[in-house]
Amino acid sequence: MTPASAPPLFDRDALRARRARLCDDSLFLHRTAVEEVQDRLSMVKRTFTDPLIVTPVPEIWRNAFPNARIIADDDTLDVTPGQHDLAIHAMCLHAANDPVGQIIQCRRALKPDGFLLVLLLGGETLSELRAVLGQAESEVTGGLSPRISPMGEIRDLGALLQRGGLALPVADSLTLTAEYRDLRHLMHDLRGMAETNVLTNRLHRPTRRAVFDRAGELYATHFTAASGRLKATFELVCLTGWAPDESQPKPLRPGSAQARLADALQAMEFKLPD
Repeated sequence: MTPASAPPLFDRDALRARRARLCDDSLFLHRTAVEEVQDRLSMVKRTFTDPLIVTPVPEIWRNAFPNARIIADDDTLDVTPGQHDLAIHAMCLHAANDPVGQIIQCRRALKPDGFLLVLLLGGETLSELRAVLGQAESEVTGGLSPRISPMGEIRDLGALLQRGGLALPVADSLTLTAEYRDLRHLMHDLRGMAETNVLTNRLHRPTRRAVFDRAGELYATHFTAASGRLKATFELVCLTGWAPDESQPKPLRPGSAQARLADALQAMEFKLPD
C-alpha cells in the first residue's frame, strides 16, 4: 500500500459517534483547558475582541468566552481568512488526521499579529494504561493490537507551529494525575470524554475479558497511588504562536551584536580546549 492510499490514522466517523455520547461529569480535562487558557491570556498584554474557538464541546467554552465564534474540529474548518485576532484550538488536535493542516487553517483565520493557542493531549497521557494493556494482551493472546492513540512528544508538537507558519512559537506542558477506583472506572471516564480507541486499524471485535482482567491486576500492582486508588496521567500540552506581521521582533543577523554576552553577565570567559 502506498502512502497516498493509506487509510487515515483516526476513524473520524467513530469519533463523532462517541462524541455524541459525551458525559458532562467526565469532561474535567476540557474544564482544566478552559482555566489554563484564561490564565495564559491574562498574561498576554493584548485585548482580544474577535476570538475563534475550535472544540468538540462548545457548551463548556461558551460561558467563558460569550463573544467567541465556536466551531467544530472538522477536517476543513468553517473559517473566514483574516477574521479573528485570537484562535483557540481546544483539546482535539491529538485526534486530527492532519494536525499541521488544522494549524494552517487557524493561522489563515487570524488577522496579522493574531494569537493562536492550542491545547491537546501529549505523549505522557495514559502511559500507565498503555503499559498494562500491552503487557496483558501479550500475555493472554500472544500478540498486540492498536489500543491507545499515539500522542506527540512536546518537542515534536512544538515543530508543528513552525510548519504551520506561526511566528514566535512556544510549547510547554503540565501533567495532571487523576485517581480511579479500578480499571472499569477509568474506562468509564474515557468513554465519557470520547477518548477511547478510534484508530482506523483498531480491532473491530470484542476484546477477551481475560485481557482486561489481567490489565486490571497489573495496574493495581504497578500504578496504585498512596490513597489505594489507581492513578492515571494526563499530559496537557500548550502551543502558542502568532500570525506573522512586520511589527513583530526579528532575530538579529549573526555577528551583528554590539556588546559581549560575557560583559552583560559579568562572567569570566575561558577558552575551550581543542
